[in-house]
Amino acid sequence: MAKHDDKVLNSVLRPLSYWYNQENIEEVAINQPGEIWLRLRGKRAFPWVSYKDPKLTKEYLTNLLYIIANLNDQEFDPDHGIPTVYTDIPGGHRFTGVAGRNIRYGFEDKDGIALAIRLYSDDIAFGFGDYGLEQGKELKEINPLKNIKDPTDAYERLLLALRRGDHILVSGGTGTGKTTFLNNLLQLLDIHKRVITLEDTRELKVPHPNRVHIVLSRVKGSKNNDTEGMSDADAIDLIKRITPDAIIGGEISNKNAAAIWALMGTGHDNCMATIHAESPEAAYESFIKCIMEQTPYINVEKTMQEMRRKLHVVQIVRDGNIRGITAIT
Repeated sequence: MAKHDDKVLNSVLRPLSYWYNQENIEEVAINQPGEIWLRLRGKRAFPWVSYKDPKLTKEYLTNLLYIIANLNDQEFDPDHGIPTVYTDIPGGHRFTGVAGRNIRYGFEDKDGIALAIRLYSDDIAFGFGDYGLEQGKELKEINPLKNIKDPTDAYERLLLALRRGDHILVSGGTGTGKTTFLNNLLQLLDIHKRVITLEDTRELKVPHPNRVHIVLSRVKGSKNNDTEGMSDADAIDLIKRITPDAIIGGEISNKNAAAIWALMGTGHDNCMATIHAESPEAAYESFIKCIMEQTPYINVEKTMQEMRRKLHVVQIVRDGNIRGITAIT
């Protein structure tokens, strides 16, 4: 980028740089206009804090994405083409922006905008000790709950899975209340977490204020489909760059299974989704079959072992108007 371009960009970024030039900031996120989230450096139980800023209007943020894309010779068309912008901005900070109908915040939104800036700082040094690596000392699990054996009580087992960030698949037939149950799980998820959802329609009720909803339609080529600008692979790349604490998928399908399974292997906690199946074993098998529609050459046996190891299944059964949990793996 030319020096005069840097001057233009610095000028345009000024309302935003006010926030990311504060001390001890690790990351900046915008989920909706008029509000900004700061991830603070250091060991903090609740690292995200939010502030209102009326200068961060939708018009300003959208224009910013167009300017950054143009200065970097990137295609950006949130209405009919590529809705994302990835680049570095002055200071070496990593910039991610997305706009259009793939992005929502509230149920009433028809399109939205989200930004994330991962800050670069050459004066922040981490020694081996900051990672728990010291001569003569054993490595420790950073999340002590990971070492707790699953309790025999099903209720306690589910609560522990949520608290320690395990992945959960809610399984059941049509009308068993899978999405309703998943919404109930979200009510128990730590309210301070940053939540990203990946759905084909907006159904999940997320109480967490620090959230972004990504919508990808299953129906391609339809006149009524206004979310074709982003693929599942695009969604994976986006989610990994906007720092989620929890990733919540909608219903597992042939279209999104590979993406959701890939996200479950990216080191993020609390990946959750629903699936049509009549038993936990059938849920694992159905998940794998859906994945194979897009990646047919996976090792089925190895994938099944991995699913059983890191993915809890909550099985719901319906008999008339009576619904019940029959198993939690």
